[in-house]
Amino acid sequence: MKLLAVDTATDACSAAVLVGDSVIERYALAPRDHARRILPMIDELLAEAGLSLRGLDALAFGRGPGAFTGVRIAAGVVQGLALGTDLPVIAVSDLAAIAHGAMRRQGWPAVLAAMDARMGEVYWGAFRRGPDGAAEAAGAEAAIAPRDVTAPPGDWYGAGSAWAVYASELRAALGLDFEFEGDCLPQAADVARLAARDFGRGVALSAEEALPIYLRDRVTWSRSSATSGSAPPDMA
Repeated sequence: MKLLAVDTATDACSAAVLVGDSVIERYALAPRDHARRILPMIDELLAEAGLSLRGLDALAFGRGPGAFTGVRIAAGVVQGLALGTDLPVIAVSDLAAIAHGAMRRQGWPAVLAAMDARMGEVYWGAFRRGPDGAAEAAGAEAAIAPRDVTAPPGDWYGAGSAWAVYASELRAALGLDFEFEGDCLPQAADVARLAARDFGRGVALSAEEALPIYLRDRVTWSRSSATSGSAPPDMA
């Protein structure tokens, strides 16, 4: 299996190439600099791996949730590459990537992934480690107020930026007190691992179908902010 993955859904910008069980990655914290960095990252990785785009089996991207602009960049880059090479595309949840990364680093069997969605909400998803070691969804993802989150029964750990901001509210809502990683962001290496799993299950899209996932149907902001020139919250 040879696969290229990209993720630009948060302040982190990353790309990864998976060959068999091995992954090489470029990762940088680069707020608002994703568009300039991502293509050079891809070129460097392919050169290091000794691969061409047409030598890959598939492409993958972090499909959100996350920043509107960032999620669109990843989708647009992968769509362009897929159209030029006729490669299939795997869209991977950024919440799943966060959960998978925490499982990989910490050995946790079940992770509540939560990203700060701004506007007093979090992006929320529950994931358990599957038989193959990869994160499996244990419920639907949602954009939700921290006080309203829920989790399936069981022992859980937390991962994602929302835990650094809303730890007390999330713990109170769940009635649980457990360990969490609040400084972790999605990485293309984890997107690649999850995409390889999905590709093996026959889950793939055409370039035209490789679209971002927005958990919010609508983002609003006050008319006074709009007329003053303030931008809307850049979250998907």
